[in-house]
Amino acid sequence: MISRTDDAEAELVVRAQAGDHRAFALLVGRYQDPVFRFVLRMSGIRDEAMDLTQDTFLKAYRSLPAWRPEARFRTWLFQIAHNATLDVLRRRQRVEFVPFAEDAQDGAVLEAPDSAPTPEQALADRQRIGMLERALRELPAEQREVLLLREVEDMSYAEIAATLGIGEGTVKSRLARARVAALAHYRGHAGENSDE
Repeated sequence: MISRTDDAEAELVVRAQAGDHRAFALLVGRYQDPVFRFVLRMSGIRDEAMDLTQDTFLKAYRSLPAWRPEARFRTWLFQIAHNATLDVLRRRQRVEFVPFAEDAQDGAVLEAPDSAPTPEQALADRQRIGMLERALRELPAEQREVLLLREVEDMSYAEIAATLGIGEGTVKSRLARARVAALAHYRGHAGENSDE
């Protein structure tokens, strides 16, 4: 089923395809932060993520004539971001995860919501986030990206499959393995017995 949001978004893309720069700017405004978060958590380097985000939108703009209304723009855009990020990761031959709390490259803080009323609760929350970050860093890139797209970007299985160029069954199996592995790593960092 196509929603009004999808219809409005498709209309923006059609207008952008026709040369309406304002329509494309609205699309950039809508997706710049989610694309940046995804790329940052995959690449691990803030400056590189900023460049990749900009490159993603440049590639999307240049490729607008190839976009078709049957594909959701968000899925298409994340596919471009995914491919650009994988290219960089392959060149680096390593994968790192960027913590939610602090980017070690420049000290900029990416604040996690803190609803804790006491300093003790805030400390406990930061410790749990740190353990989660370590657990996510230990996942293979293919599992981490599926987990981020599903849990952080709230994409459907079909959207993730289209974004990554894999089948929905593969998405489901990678996601299941990622959740199990992330939980096991988290419990290991928390000092919990995984048999509990």
